[in-house]
Formats: sequence, structure tokens, C-alpha cells
Amino acid sequence: MSKPDERIGQEWEANLRLRRTLALVLAGGRGSRLGALTDWHAKPGVPFAGKFRIIDFALSNCINSGIRRIGVITQYKAHSLIQHIQRGWSFLRGEFSEFIELLPAQQRTEGENWYKGTADAVFQNLDIIRSHKPEFVLILAGDHVYKMDYAKMLAHHMASGADVSVACLEVPLEDARGFGVMAVDERDCIIRFDEKPAHPQPTPADPTKALASMGIYIFNAQFLYDCLNEDSVTAETEHDFGKNIIPRLVGKHRLVAHRFQDSCVMHDGATEHYWRDVGTIDAYWEANIDLTTVTPSLNIYEEAWPIWTYQAQLPPAKFVFDSDARRGMAVDSMVSGGCVISGATVRRSLLYSNVRVNSYALVEDTVVLPDCDIGRHARLKKCIVDQGSVIPPGLVIGEDPVLDAQRFSRTDKGVTLVTPEMLRRLAE
Repeated sequence: MSKPDERIGQEWEANLRLRRTLALVLAGGRGSRLGALTDWHAKPGVPFAGKFRIIDFALSNCINSGIRRIGVITQYKAHSLIQHIQRGWSFLRGEFSEFIELLPAQQRTEGENWYKGTADAVFQNLDIIRSHKPEFVLILAGDHVYKMDYAKMLAHHMASGADVSVACLEVPLEDARGFGVMAVDERDCIIRFDEKPAHPQPTPADPTKALASMGIYIFNAQFLYDCLNEDSVTAETEHDFGKNIIPRLVGKHRLVAHRFQDSCVMHDGATEHYWRDVGTIDAYWEANIDLTTVTPSLNIYEEAWPIWTYQAQLPPAKFVFDSDARRGMAVDSMVSGGCVISGATVRRSLLYSNVRVNSYALVEDTVVLPDCDIGRHARLKKCIVDQGSVIPPGLVIGEDPVLDAQRFSRTDKGVTLVTPEMLRRLAE
């Protein structure tokens, strides 16, 4: 073949492999480190960036990468997450073998158990997975924020001849205790894997960094089936990919590390390979507030790699009154549809949909989730206000650390979480 014909053939083969890939998004975790934000929602269903849910990033990565056969595995308090996916992700066409299937815990296996770990969650759906006849299975965590071209990871997986590929990124050594940490040889074959080690092994190139698993795996399908069947009858196991499956395979099969920088989607001028685990109150606040800066680390305006979501039908944001003492204004902030800033001041804050900020109120360095009402003369500083909260007129939050800790939930870094239940207790 001529060179153009070769290129066309390669692209056709790559597209065929993507169509034969099944993505499984693990979205059943509670996310307990987010405290009261996950009292009624699974972590992947928590709002993020003004109009999205956390899970939208993994799902959008799949669509933008060309992977359109997706299963979402749910368990903990999944109603709002399921509702979101049904409303916002129903545009795929089944007649073209495109789908997003919801896979709630159904006690489908002999033991009639709920999902006991990430590997067990996949194992309990093996009959459904097999019915789709995938050649590759891409396993994703549904609770991280990042942009990644999975097609590049799949191409690397195929070229390396791996049985399993594990996406990884370098993290500071002190942060690596919360990850699976791996060591690799000169060909990036994994030669050691420790899940959440007390003393992470640094990389040879930088003693201050460790190579951490992102919880993203590509398995050859039949190899995955064999691994899960073996794990299901193993006595000493927590049925988890990071704790059991991957460490057990090291040294016995071909495991290859895929470096995030090789498939991270970056916008012009970006220098950071953006990936965030927004699993704590502080991390969640920081990632949201970063979006209000002039040049945020995460570009959600990029047309070439859009983030898809459920688009609620809401009127535009509105700012009213323009006198020196009563001016509706927002500076260095993001304000979503349905919001009304009525004679109030909003600075360096992110307001989700249907938020009303009433006259003379001040909101600074604060994340306000949907359907909140902030009363007149209230002052909020460095807060997260949970969905549906009604802030009474004149209430001040974020200025007295001792009082905030008594009434609400305050982190060591000074972020105060306010929920409707906390406000009800305050009124009693």
C-alpha cells in the first residue's frame, strides 16, 4: 500500500479497536471524606464546576476518545446519579451499538452479596460484560476530574503487548501514601506494585516523587475474565483491583505503566497535566475556586474536548440594582443559569444553578451548590454551601473559626461546610 493507504488502514484499525472496547465506570463509592456532601449522593454524582457532576469528566473522556460502549456501576445512594445519567446521557444510539448502561448492585452472583470491592463490582456483572463481546475492557474511577484521551492509552496498550495497562502519574512522595505506587523497568513494565504504602518508593529520576496509579486500567477481555474468576474463589482477598488483582499479577504477566502525560488533553499554553481527586472538603473547595481565576488549571471552555452533561432549562443569570450601597455584582466569579444577584456582592466565588443572593449580602471565596438562598446582610467567606441551603438574613459564616466549628463543619484549612441540616439545628 502507498503511505496514504497505510495511514487510512491504521486509522480504520484504531477505530475498530475502539468500537470493540467496553468502558466500565466505577461509580458506587460513598466518598466519606467529603463529609455531609455525600450524605445523599454518591461521590461521582456530586456537582462540580458550576454545572457538571464529577462523573461527567470520565464519561466525556470516553465519548471524546471514541469509546461509546459504556457501563456505569453504581451502588451507594445512587438515585441522583442515575437520574443525572438518564437525563443527560441518553443521546447514544443503540442501533449503532452505542450505549451507556446502568449496572446497579443486584446481587447477581451465587453469594447474593452487594459489591465488596472494585474487582467484585466488575465480577458480578461478568455475564453482561461478556454479552457485549469486547476485545478490551477499560476500567475507570468515576470520581476524578481530568481530561484524557483513552484512545492513546489503548494504542499504547496494543503496541506494548500488555495483558494489563495501568495509567499512572507522578505525585509528591508525601501524597503517595493514598495511592497504589509502582516501580517500573526501562520499558515501563511494572515490576512492583504497593497499594497505599506507608513508605512509598520514589522514582529513580526524582527522589521527591512516586509513580502513582490513577485507578485506570485496560485489560485484554479474556484475561480480565480469568483474573476475576480466580479472585472470586481466593480466600484472602478484598476483591479490589489495587489491593489484590494488580499486585498478584506482577512478575507473572505483562503489566505496563501508561504515563498520564502521554494522553492528557491540554489546552494551549497549559503546563500542568491536570488530574484531581476532589475527595476531601479542602480539595473540592480548592478545585472549584481555582476555576474562578483568570487562567484556571482546568480549561472547561475548550471546544475541541467538551465536557458533556445534563443541560437544565434555566434562564440566564441576572444582576439587579446599581447604587453605591446596593449593587448586584460578581467579580472573579462563575455564576450559573437561574441565579439572581439582587443588590449583593459576590467575589472569587462559584455559584451553581438557581442560587439567589439577596440585597446587601457578601459572598467571598465560596462555593454555593444549586437551589440555595442567601439572606439579606448575610456574609459568607471561604465556605461550601450545600444544595438547598437557606442562609438566614444577617448570618455571618467564615469570620469566627471557633463559632463556625461549633455550628457547622470546619476543616483544618479553614473551609466551612454548611448544609440544610446544620442550618435547621441552628434554628432550633
